[in-house]
Amino acid sequence: MENKNIKILLVDDEKDILEIIGYNLSKEGYQIITASNGKEAIEQAQKNNPHLIIMDIMMPEMDGIEACENIRKLPEMGNTIIAFLTARNEDYSQVAGFNAGADDYIAKPIKPKLLISKVNALLRRLNYSNKNINILHVGNIEINREIYKIIKEGVEIILPKKEFELFYLLATKPGKVFTREEILDKIWGKEIVIGKRTIDVHIRKLREKIGDDYLKTIKGVGYKVEF
Repeated sequence: MENKNIKILLVDDEKDILEIIGYNLSKEGYQIITASNGKEAIEQAQKNNPHLIIMDIMMPEMDGIEACENIRKLPEMGNTIIAFLTARNEDYSQVAGFNAGADDYIAKPIKPKLLISKVNALLRRLNYSNKNINILHVGNIEINREIYKIIKEGVEIILPKKEFELFYLLATKPGKVFTREEILDKIWGKEIVIGKRTIDVHIRKLREKIGDDYLKTIKGVGYKVEF
């Protein structure tokens, strides 16, 4: 993907930071969008669907952690990369950021060459994900989204659409715990009202067809795929 087609959302309440980062990234050809707090970040993310969000943590109105959590609930933001700006010694901020759904962090003070190198590396991760998004491998299982087919040890397993989409979602990030709210939003959508046991029923059916080895329940939180 050419740089001119890539949109980057910069979020910081300090105008100087926005100008420095925006100037250096715009020189590389990236489309730059800005916001000065978490609430604006959510609005701009919904409006522009950026490929990458670089966001400060401490901001007025709504901080970066809360904004990240809300952005991660948007189905269209599933592939967006989010990186937090943190001081080098703020280990607690980095942990909180990852727990909120961030993919990485960029250390302050910002050095232009390192910033560009980091952004390019993050976007290569996005390009790799996009190229391989239709076919996933989890252990000895191949999941092909183009033809809605699962093959385990050479045997084709037929799944209804929602069961397939649920397993595919969990398999996109092995080891990540998807909350029940995330699953409902991404698979059924916010406008659809379903029973509280619907996810449990679909997980049980998946275990019957695929086996118990892959699907793990995290009590009180959600589900994940492990192998």
